[in-house]
Amino acid sequence: MSDDTVRLSTVGVLLRRRWRALLLLAVVGAGVGAGASVVFSPGYETSASVLLQGPRQADELLTQAQVATSSVVLDRASATLGLRVSGTDLQKSVTASVAQGNVVTITAKGDSPVAAQQLADEVAKEFVKYSTQLLSNSADSAAQLAQQQRESLRQQVTQTNQRILDLSRSVQDGQTVEAVQVRTELQGLRTSLEQAMNNLNAADAATGSGNMVVMGPAERPTSAAVPTQPQLIAGGAVLFFLIGLLSHLFGARTDRRLRSEEEIGSALGAPVLAAVDVPEPAERVKPAGLRARLRRFTGSDRPWHLPQVPASADRASRDRRYQRVLARLTAEKGVRRLLVLVAEGDAAAKQAVARFTALADAARPRVELTFAEVTAAQPVVPDGSTGVLVVLSLGSRSPWELVAIAEACADAGHEVLGAVLTRAVRLKGKPRDEPADAGPPEVQADRDLMVGSA
Repeated sequence: MSDDTVRLSTVGVLLRRRWRALLLLAVVGAGVGAGASVVFSPGYETSASVLLQGPRQADELLTQAQVATSSVVLDRASATLGLRVSGTDLQKSVTASVAQGNVVTITAKGDSPVAAQQLADEVAKEFVKYSTQLLSNSADSAAQLAQQQRESLRQQVTQTNQRILDLSRSVQDGQTVEAVQVRTELQGLRTSLEQAMNNLNAADAATGSGNMVVMGPAERPTSAAVPTQPQLIAGGAVLFFLIGLLSHLFGARTDRRLRSEEEIGSALGAPVLAAVDVPEPAERVKPAGLRARLRRFTGSDRPWHLPQVPASADRASRDRRYQRVLARLTAEKGVRRLLVLVAEGDAAAKQAVARFTALADAARPRVELTFAEVTAAQPVVPDGSTGVLVVLSLGSRSPWELVAIAEACADAGHEVLGAVLTRAVRLKGKPRDEPADAGPPEVQADRDLMVGSA
């Protein structure tokens, strides 16, 4: 697992090689956002305010906000507007909150500015009517008791005022004991008078606390409430784009297959002699089914995180790379009989072996090649050669599979002389100088297969 997957350069490679797939995901996300806007878009939104006069406790204000969104109030508002919607269903479109200054704010949502405005105004009116009705019904039995308490307080105030007046007339200036006692009693009476006045004022305020006033009509909204349909469409496109981007990066980071020459050479215990591109003309690839065609169009049928192999200009340039590998083996190692190993299912490597076979027959001195296809998980290497050349595609094998191939060669008494890495390159057309590759029958059968997966 490499740290390259978190670098900006890796993100740039991903965008360059997978832009069609990411663009398609963004389009799908935009479609999902458009569909979600039908369900989650609030439409238009406006608010109406109701002022509750008199001193109010915080709990009382919260209770009044719950009354404003009760099913009774909303049923009445729905019936007045002719919405044919129950109050329970209307609770999804109406909310109430407590603002500063004893104000209950009623917020309504509608499909149009007019519908939202009418709903907010009607709910505010029905809320005031219903709350006033509740107070009037509960005030009948308590009104008489409150009136008696107020009369008692007024009599207490009158008596206290008269007592203060009498004491003021009877007291004389001086420092006698009687004068001091009278002044003390006079101060106590003044305190009682202040308390009685406060209680009387509180009772009067409680009498008028049921008054509620709608603070004007709700404003008609000029634009849709957030999130709007364009915002949901853009959000869906960005979300799906990021999901696709992160999914590709996570998949590349958790991919255990080796992608660099150093790692592959270390796992095989032999140097990488060359990296060659294998042409794959478009006319050879005929994807069947909608899914295969879509994967080919978006480029998802090929790995995006593999190192770039320099493309050859023509057939002669590629042949020179193969010839250099053979010349290096014969000159440095003195090899005349060479076993070429290819992992099972590696079509690009088989195409490369076909060219090796054709060029080895024409090489001077001639090199006798033996082709063998092995299973990467449990490889079995045949005997009868002086060296082994491993041909495999970039990013196709894990380190444990390559180690298993190297150990199988060692068990058979062979030395791994090197490795040749291949990378399938898709051509737009078949060049005139590209005749069909010749090679062993088993290579001919699989040479037209595509290599790589997303």
